[in-house]
Amino acid sequence: MEPQLGLFASSLSTDDWEPDPDVGGLMHILCDVSGVQAGFTRYDSSPAPVPWTPPVRETFMIIEGAARIEISGGATLDLHAGDVASLAAGTETMWHISAPFREFWVLSGQSTAPEG
Repeated sequence: MEPQLGLFASSLSTDDWEPDPDVGGLMHILCDVSGVQAGFTRYDSSPAPVPWTPPVRETFMIIEGAARIEISGGATLDLHAGDVASLAAGTETMWHISAPFREFWVLSGQSTAPEG
């Protein structure tokens, strides 16, 4: 919801969820403005492992549930409710999600995707 230009407000209890075409599950977009997108992701049941490579920096907080995030060629993050992490653009990951799962995320910066 945008109560006035440039001001965004919502709640985790929103009914405004839509399918997420990139990672499955459901998403709720809080805002989508120049260089920044923020919102929630929700899974009501645990999905098969979810591959995700953020096109820009992604910073997120797990609100409910847990995620084991395998980073290609690197570390594994074991995150639970209250944990916060930030992934660089182009980081190849595989998410193992334990539902019910909710996260708040922010995508910011320049895309690593090729133009065309």
